[in-house]
Amino acid sequence: MEKVIIIGTGPAGLTAAVYAARANLDPLVIEGFQPGGQLITTSDVENYPGFPEGISGAELMDLTRKQAERFGARFKAGEVAAAGLTCRPMSLTLSDGEKIEAQTIIVATGASAQYIGLESEQKLIGRGVSGCATCDGAFYRDVPVAVVGGGDTAMEDALFLTHFASKITVIHRRNQFRASQIMAERVIAHPKIEVLWDSVIDEVLGVEKNEVTGLKVRNVKTNEVSELAVTGLFVAIGHKPNTGPFAGQLDTDHTGYLIAKNTRTNIDGVFAAGDVQDSVYRQAITAAGSGCAAAIEAERYLEAQQ
Repeated sequence: MEKVIIIGTGPAGLTAAVYAARANLDPLVIEGFQPGGQLITTSDVENYPGFPEGISGAELMDLTRKQAERFGARFKAGEVAAAGLTCRPMSLTLSDGEKIEAQTIIVATGASAQYIGLESEQKLIGRGVSGCATCDGAFYRDVPVAVVGGGDTAMEDALFLTHFASKITVIHRRNQFRASQIMAERVIAHPKIEVLWDSVIDEVLGVEKNEVTGLKVRNVKTNEVSELAVTGLFVAIGHKPNTGPFAGQLDTDHTGYLIAKNTRTNIDGVFAAGDVQDSVYRQAITAAGSGCAAAIEAERYLEAQQ
């Protein structure tokens, strides 16, 4: 039986692995469907402390993984398909059918940004297409960008981008925002922001150049298609926490994020860290901090069981 199983290898999972390994807990880390987490799709990270010249997301995660391995963390490829958390010992079943038992589990499975689903969009993620304005907005100084979405997140992203971009075009498929009235009014009134109502994106341009050069936008009422010149597209249509295997066992809020108090969930011995329990900040540094906290809480839990 494992003392600690960590699920996920983004900033939260890898930081938890560093701390758990240094505490001689011999953690086993399940890599998940996207080793490295969302940072793997981020070409440059400039706001993570300790890297004054910036660092690529992939390199940052690779370095953190090597740090965890240095202290003895073990890594296992695979995804968790099912979890048995309400009995002792707790168990995880991987997608290949392997079953692993654990005394404590740290859930650091993250949240996946929801994208439009266009082939051109997928090819340019990290090359002008982003799901996080606060992560990548500073790379778009004095250039035009677009935000797609109509909720509070899209409004917040558009307003945040006014600090950097020369112009922000908000694209929304309806004729009014779903966002709170005060947020919508701020966006509509801002001189840097233009709204394209009743519009959807049919194609992201620039695949041949490996960078976003514009968008093909279609009016849903007239079917008229026009091109919009932008160098960045921020998709703000929501995030989905990766909690499938724990459904019905771990408490979630109304949007599906795990509820955790100081990383402790409603089940003793199960801790949650990173974006899977954070719908507010969603930053690498905050995820890493909660990963640290989860490892410390797991260590304290194990000590109390002795």
